[in-house]
Amino acid sequence: QVQLVESGGGLVQAGGSLRLSCAASGRTFSSYAMGWFRQAPGKEREFVAAISGSGAWIGNVDSVKGRFTISRDNAKNTVYLQMNSLKSEDTAVYYCAVDNSLVRIKSAPAYWGQGTQVTVSS
Repeated sequence: QVQLVESGGGLVQAGGSLRLSCAASGRTFSSYAMGWFRQAPGKEREFVAAISGSGAWIGNVDSVKGRFTISRDNAKNTVYLQMNSLKSEDTAVYYCAVDNSLVRIKSAPAYWGQGTQVTVSS
């Protein structure tokens, strides 16, 4: 059974930083793409960033380019999202996701975490 557990969310002032972590269990994920989505109040869930199993491919949404960095540690089955220069519009619940497809990881991944709240105060 696949389980994804996010951590690292919280309250931060605009311009600050947070690092989210997502620990995966239930199988070996080194060949799986891992990614992050977010959902702000009253909005649809949106793709934020994803990374291939080897780390050779990374994709992210334009609104976070230059500010957010996704990485992974396959020895720990963990994916990270380093978020710098946070803005109030980054406030959302952030979800970790896993899929064995680089196409589905950006749109409809098979496995989801429970989410972690990130609140950026202005």
